[in-house]
This record gives sequence, structure tokens and C-alpha cells, in this order.
Amino acid sequence: MPDRDPSAEPVHERPTHDEELLMWLGDEPSEVRAADAERVRDIAAEFARGFDALAGIGRAVTFFGSARTPRDHPDYAFVREVAATVGEAGFAIITGGGPGLMEAANRGARDVGALSVGCNIELRHEQEPNPYLDIALRFSHFFVRKVMFVRYACAFVIAPGGFGTLDELFESLTLIQTEMIRHFPSILLVRDEWEGLLDWLRAHALADRRIDRDDLGRLHMTSSAAEVREIVAEAEGRQRAHVKAQPRRAVR
Repeated sequence: MPDRDPSAEPVHERPTHDEELLMWLGDEPSEVRAADAERVRDIAAEFARGFDALAGIGRAVTFFGSARTPRDHPDYAFVREVAATVGEAGFAIITGGGPGLMEAANRGARDVGALSVGCNIELRHEQEPNPYLDIALRFSHFFVRKVMFVRYACAFVIAPGGFGTLDELFESLTLIQTEMIRHFPSILLVRDEWEGLLDWLRAHALADRRIDRDDLGRLHMTSSAAEVREIVAEAEGRQRAHVKAQPRRAVR
């Protein structure tokens, strides 16, 4: 997405579904507040569309990264290479479906004939889907989209990015730390990009015991496409064993 002038006058447009859901209600009348319950139907329908579209994709890896990275940037070429390497190993590639490093990952999947999936999001300033998608979905709610990123993947690959990428990184770490997902690696691409962040986590969060060493140990930093493939394959094997050993809740 292009940078915007923060001093510019706001453009009054119809809010997105997420904006409406998260907007402070202020002095809105009770019927407006009561209408929130009606949103549940739309949210359930959005989950159902996503589940229906992605249920058959098989093994997959989700890639996160900046939408603003140009095609001639070295990160674009590297993410494309990594996605192709993972795709050759039999994994589908899932991204946010937009431009930049998301496009690079989808393009890498297309290079080797791997399934390429994009889960786009409704924004005020439209994020167009990239042209390398076999399955293109568009979601109205960030939290529905985030479930799709996790539900059908066995690993996260996190390329350089901004606030959105950092949000996805730390949400994945929270899910792993709380054991909502297991044997699920978060792989940080381009080692130099992340060393400062890990130094800060060690010096502050770890030193003050807000996290422990095992939490940091769940992060893998690499600048090698082959190493990403090895980490993903090893984790997928452990996940298969874990799933087989777990009792399943009855589906009602």
C-alpha cells in the first residue's frame, strides 16, 4: 500500500465491516447495539465460505510479508525462491493475496506448479489480488481471515514487513506459546532483518521473565531456502504424529 499524508483531510467513505464492528458506539441507541447480534450470521457465513474453499488443499505453509516491497527488491526474489522450494516439497502456499512479498510467494508457488492461495481482506483503500492465485478469497473480517491462515497451514514463514506482518508474527507466537497450535514453526526470513528484534526480546522480555527461553526457541531465523524446506518438513511430520495421538471432539 502506498504511503499516505497523515495531514490530509480524511475521506468520508462507507466503513468496512471490521470498522463497523470495532467502532466505538458512543451514544448510539440500544437498537444499534442490539443489531450486533445479527452480525453473527454474516461472520458464520464468511467462516463457512472459507472452510468450504480451503478444506481440500492438503499440506500448506502460510507466508507473511510486506505488501509494499517492489518486484525488483532482493527480498522479492528470495521469497519467490523460498516459496518455490517449499512448493516443490509438496506444500500449497497461502498468503494474504496482495502485492509485494505476498505476490512473490504466490508467484514462487506458480513457478513450480504448487497450489497458490490468497486470502485477501476488505480495506478502505482496496488491496488488489495478485495475478498468481489459483484460489482467491476475499474476507470482510480480519479475525476470520487469520483463522484461515492457521487452520490449513503447518508452518508460518515471515518475511520482512510492517505492522501487519509483525501482528501476524506475534499472534502466531502467542498461539504457539499457549499451545493452541503445536509443533508449528515460525520461520523468519532474512536473518539480518530480525536480529535487532530478537536482541530486544532477550534484553527486556526474557530478562524480566515475561517470556522464557523456550518461547524464543520457537523462532527460526534463516537466509536459506533449503533450510526452510527442512524445518517445514520436520515440523509437518511431528504434527501428523501429534494429531494421530489426539482424541477428536464429536462434530455436531
